[in-house]
Amino acid sequence: MFYYILKYVVLGPVLRLVFRPRIEGLGHVPDEGPAIVAGNHLSFSDHFLMPAIIKRRITFLAKAEYFTGPGIKGRLTAAFFRAIGQIPVDRSGKGAGQSALREGLAVLERGELMGIYPEGTRSRDGRLYKGKVGVAVMAIKAGVPVIPCAMLGTFEIQPPGQKVPRIKRVTIRFGEPLDFSRYAGMENEKAAIRAVTDEIMYAILGLSGQEYVDEYAVKAKTAPPEKPGKFPRRSR
Repeated sequence: MFYYILKYVVLGPVLRLVFRPRIEGLGHVPDEGPAIVAGNHLSFSDHFLMPAIIKRRITFLAKAEYFTGPGIKGRLTAAFFRAIGQIPVDRSGKGAGQSALREGLAVLERGELMGIYPEGTRSRDGRLYKGKVGVAVMAIKAGVPVIPCAMLGTFEIQPPGQKVPRIKRVTIRFGEPLDFSRYAGMENEKAAIRAVTDEIMYAILGLSGQEYVDEYAVKAKTAPPEKPGKFPRRSR
């Protein structure tokens, strides 16, 4: 209940009024049934802007740090993320990936909409980074479509490290659903899940127009900036 109060009464109307998002292709998001919305991740604001404009409830797998912060601020943040239905995922340790997969598949098995950022973390420089294969494993195993999504302008309003977002119009763009039924039963094959992941990232790239870096965003955060690379060829 609190989720819908925030979405339609408190937070949603404010976000629409302040940022006046241009929304393109929203009809590609199914009105019912399980599906994955996979988007680029440029800003902390992404967590709020995309859910605010999607008609259905969407559940994201959120990093566990959002739920374990110290002090009053930490408790308020944790309470907020729980209230909007976000699921904490511990990204440390060998079992982190399997834990995220289990949680995501459970959402899809309930016939719900799940959101994921295949890059795994926010882009530090506004470029699009290599996707992690978890999104492919879930899409193949659950047999659900993937709707690519591009956030445009959110890096400019709130780049990493900026506490208060700038007031500027943003665009949220959805692409046609991607069907991976041809890969049924191949969720444990490395070549297949890499091909699916690259196809998803290619679709996001086409919507966002970002420069692509063939490197994981987490690794790039601790290394000197690299030159943009060409997008890897898609498997046919």
